[in-house]
This record gives sequence, structure tokens and C-alpha cells, in this order.
Amino acid sequence: MENFDVKAKEILIFALGGLGEVGKNMYCVQYQDELLIIDSGLLFPDEYLMGIDYVLPDYQYLIENQDKIKALIISHGHEDHIGGIPFLVKQVQIPVIYASGLSLGLIKNKLEEKTTFPVNLQEYHEDDIISFGKTNVSFFRTNHSIPDSYGIKISTPVGNVVHTGDFKFDFSPTGSDSNYHKMARIGEEGVICLLSDSTNSELEGFTTSEKVVAETIKDMFKSIEGRIIISTFASNIHRIQQIVEASIMTGRRIAVFGRSMIKNIDVGYKLGYIKAPKGTFIYTRNNTQIGNEKLTILCTGSQGEPLAALTRIAGGVHKQISLIPGDTVILSSSPIPGNLQSVNRTINMLYKRGAKVITQSPFADVHASGHGGQGELKLMLKLMKPVYFMPIHGEYRMLKTHAGLGIDAGVKPENTFIMENGDVLAINKDKAYIKGHVQTSDIYVDSESIGEVGSLVIKDRRELSDDGLLSVILTIDEEHHEISCTPNIVSKGFIYIKNHTKMIEEMEELVINVSEKFLSEDKKLNINGLKNDITRALRNYVMKQTKRSPMIMPVIMVL
Repeated sequence: MENFDVKAKEILIFALGGLGEVGKNMYCVQYQDELLIIDSGLLFPDEYLMGIDYVLPDYQYLIENQDKIKALIISHGHEDHIGGIPFLVKQVQIPVIYASGLSLGLIKNKLEEKTTFPVNLQEYHEDDIISFGKTNVSFFRTNHSIPDSYGIKISTPVGNVVHTGDFKFDFSPTGSDSNYHKMARIGEEGVICLLSDSTNSELEGFTTSEKVVAETIKDMFKSIEGRIIISTFASNIHRIQQIVEASIMTGRRIAVFGRSMIKNIDVGYKLGYIKAPKGTFIYTRNNTQIGNEKLTILCTGSQGEPLAALTRIAGGVHKQISLIPGDTVILSSSPIPGNLQSVNRTINMLYKRGAKVITQSPFADVHASGHGGQGELKLMLKLMKPVYFMPIHGEYRMLKTHAGLGIDAGVKPENTFIMENGDVLAINKDKAYIKGHVQTSDIYVDSESIGEVGSLVIKDRRELSDDGLLSVILTIDEEHHEISCTPNIVSKGFIYIKNHTKMIEEMEELVINVSEKFLSEDKKLNINGLKNDITRALRNYVMKQTKRSPMIMPVIMVL
């Protein structure tokens, strides 16, 4: 683990997650012995991470430097920015977590569900300045797809570091305006380094305004006669409020499905972000008494998640909802990178069951991204006028494109840094340079078990899914140095044994031949050696016969 000089008058900036990927955002700014953490997110696994629930950053650097940690500061309440908090606080002593408004409510719910010990959680407001001694933190309001999203300014003796959070510039937002004046003042004051959201750096121009989406949804609700099943991100409170308003306008009640959707609506309603007359929401399993033309079904599953409500509806396995003729399904979201295949699979299943499906298209603005396009990213760069620029939050091509936008906006090419997780950018009064590297890796969460499933286990799961399992059960009479019975060959997901009797017989004979050299009377039985030789012999045979490579598992029973 890298050890840094805590007396050096320089800022250290590094990411434990969020670079080269869209998710598990976690950024660190350290000045001498004061370490500030921005966000603690998770990444939802793709289909190649079989059986994994979440992916987290490696917290090892934080564990070894707990004495320097001053606070965890949350920019906004999306899962890729707050989802890792319950796992973080179980491993790292965090003195205080600062969050604002809706983010605070969502984190409280999450901690109550997943932790049993007290966590120091404090609320911040836009005009607050939080001092830690050598550094202090202040905030500026931004637009995003969730209320109470903020950019963060960290002031140090070397200069100001600005983290934009996730942002767009929406000039007709459904919530509060971005604080353009404060951003401009920060830029005039001076920004030594800007860390800026790169998610939509490949999108030309500006993103669609939420007001456009709100009007589109209202127009659709007016024209649709049957049931409406609409799916969006559970954390997109602005969108949920738009759906609520459209439902009220057309005399519909709203049946809510999906655990995270129910929880987030509850928090948003209590905090006043979701406004609806009493009785608008239905949380009962029995909604059959309401006419189909008067029902909106609001559910999770816009990303094709296997266990989400919409996916189960599409597959015909949801316990309460079955698709009926005349149903219209609206996906009010766009696929997260890596989820396109799962989303398309869900859409195809919906069509097969006779539903009309509406997705984002040039003809239907049912979704607006919360991340700024190239116009917005350049505007942020012009407002902040940074000396150094570090694109964050995005896959490599997004970071690369954003770096190019920074150069177009006036940042010197040599002052633009495309980093990887763990790379440490050091900034002093004279220069910025890559100082070293801190430990980073993906930590897998499997049924709340953190880090016990490693890359080798994932590799085994992939092999099993590709070519199946071939097991041989061999019983040996150690006293008489002989095989007690014919080896038992078991195939799971590899071949159908009844259709391959000749191959099974040849594998049995092969196992017997390999075993005989281990059964000499003057030698002690070498179980591990026998297993290795059986595995090697069967692998070579199977590959030659089938061109496949199943996982081979010998089981030796000694009598």
C-alpha cells in the first residue's frame, strides 16, 4: 500500500471506483492528514457476474488510513453513489456522513435496514460551509434526475477542487434551478482541479428538459384507454411525480410494485417531493375492483433486472399482475451501459404477450437523461475555468471524449488527466503529476457476503454455465489396494448420459487405468495425485471427443 508524505503541501486526488465504468462512484481528496470521501456507490453486476448481487470498491486504503478520514460527503441519492454506504461503515470508521434532503432520507432507510449500530449522519444545506481544519467543504445546487443533487467544492491551501456530482443544465426543470451564479463565483475565485461527470460526453448538444418529458407523459395518458404499466428508476423522484400528476389528471389510481419503488415513494412522500391526494397510491395485492382504464401500474424493472416487477410481468410469472389485451407498457428510462441486452429481452417478451410497448425514441420523449451532453459539459468547464481537469464517472471512451471537450474549452492538453481507479493525481503550487497508485479492485457481494466470492469463483460459475459439470465418483478399498466398484460418471449440463453410453464406458475405463498406478501395495495412496491425474485424463479425452471443457470434479471415497 502506497504511503504518502502527510507533510507535503499538495492535494492528492484518486478514485476507488467510478473511472472506466458507470457505477460504484467513490472519490477521495486528501490534503496532508485530512482525507475527504465523496460518495460511496455500488455497481449492479452484468450477466457475466453470475450470482453476484452488487460490486463494491476495495476499501483497503480507507481501512489503513482511517485516522485521516474526516467525512463522507454525498452528492446525491442514486444507488451508484449511496448504495455502498452500509457495506462501507461495517468495515471503515467514518466519523460523519453529510447528505442533503432526499439523499439523507434514502440513506437513513438503507442504514436502518442493513446496520444495527449508530452512524453519525448529518444534513447539509447549500449555503453551509463545513470546516475540517486545513480544508473546508461547500456546495452548489445542480439539476439531475433526483432532487437535492449538489456539486461539491473542497477548499485547500493549494487551491479549490470541484466535484460536479451528476448534473445537467435544465433551463425548465421540474424542481429547483441549478445555482448558475454560485458556479460562476466559484470559477472566478479559482478552481485548481475540476472533477466532472462524463456519462453523456458522447451526446452532442444539450439533454432533453424534464418539462418536455412531463408534457409527453401527460399527452400519452390522455390518449391511452386501457391499463398503463409504466416502469422507471425507483430513485427518479421527478419522473415519479410526473407520473403521479398524469394519473391524477386522467382519473387514475396508482398501484405500486417493486420493493425499492415502494420505499422510495414513501420517503419522497414524507419529505414532500411527491405530492398526491390521499388514496392515489394502492399498496394492496388486490386491485381488481378498479377498472382497467382507471389504473396505472408503476413498477421497477426498466433495466431488465431478472427479479424486478416488470421482468416478471413480461415473463408471465408475476403473482399479482398478468398482461391483458389493451395494456400499454411505457419504459420511462434508457438502458444503462451493459443492460441493453436485458432490456431488449424484456421488451420482446412484452410484445409476445400482446402488450403495446413505448420506449424513448425521436417520436416519444418518455425519458430525459440526468447527465449533461457536450453543450452542458463545455458550459461547466467555462464556468469553472479549471487549471487541471480530471474527467470522472464514465467508461474509458466517455472519459477520453470528455477530456477532448476540456481541451476545446481551454484546458491545456498537458493539464488534462484521464485516470484509472487507484491512480493518484498530486497537485501542488507548481504542477500536477501522477504520484502513485492505491489498491483497487472489484469486491463482490453475494447474498450480503462481502468479498468471499472472488474471481476464481466467478470463473468456475462461467465454466459451469458454458460447458456444465462432469463428476466421477470412485470408491477404493485401501486395505486391498483395489477399486471396489465401477466408477460412477455424473453429468450436469454437459451430456445426456443415456445418449452417450459408449463415451461413458470409455471414461470409466480411463479412470480405472489411471487409478491402477496409484494402487501399488508398496505405496501409500496419494489422493490428491489421483484426483489430478483423473482430471487431466478426462479433460483431454472430453476435449478430443466433444471440443468442450466442462468442469471436472473427481470424488474419491476410501473404504
